[in-house]
Amino acid sequence: MNGTQIQYFLSQINISQYLDFGIRILVACVCGAAIGYERSRRSKSAGLRTHIIVCCAAALMMIVSKYGFVDLGTRGADPARIAAQVVSGISFLGAGIIVKHGSTVRGLTTAAGIWATAGIGLAIGAGMYVIGLFSVLIVFIIQLAMHRIKFGTEGWIDTSLDFNVEKDQEYNKQFMGQINKWKAKIEEIEIDESDNDTYHYRVIVKISSDIPTDDIIHFLSSDSRVSRFSVLPDIPY
Repeated sequence: MNGTQIQYFLSQINISQYLDFGIRILVACVCGAAIGYERSRRSKSAGLRTHIIVCCAAALMMIVSKYGFVDLGTRGADPARIAAQVVSGISFLGAGIIVKHGSTVRGLTTAAGIWATAGIGLAIGAGMYVIGLFSVLIVFIIQLAMHRIKFGTEGWIDTSLDFNVEKDQEYNKQFMGQINKWKAKIEEIEIDESDNDTYHYRVIVKISSDIPTDDIIHFLSSDSRVSRFSVLPDIPY
């Protein structure tokens, strides 16, 4: 590289502008970390690192979209093109997070959080610090504070019960009575004859999150007719 090429290369570098770009990316990382922190605390598959990377990458792509083609002027440049692809392209992460488990769909909140994180990264990358930080605050409050307030089906958990019980015509009546007492709803039930003296129950019930798992365990363990059991609550996203 000769002196002329070096001089041309240096002339293309605007230190103050690149410093601003670096600050935007760092702020985007902090915003992504704030949203991912709550997800990591709840041991979600997309946690702190995922949200930081998504927000950082979105900010970078927004900077490229907005400033990467200034040398072309208005000829062939569309500042919104790359940013628009971020909005649609982030869906591949959401598709990998959302899964259907029985009658319950899991991962919706985490996927929505990643989508919002990408939007915040775009805002920070565009230099819209105030609206980006305000959005972080809103998303953080929704994920952290409102998680404790249940609305509609969010207050119910699909719980899998698997147990063996001695053959007794009265047990099924007592079991259904306890389900009604908990105001739970049976989603799936399968009863097989394990052997000549035992029935094998496989039940999925939609039960209120206010009912502790210990109560279900106590109900099964306190009955001498139940020889083996497992209780697997499905923790909602």
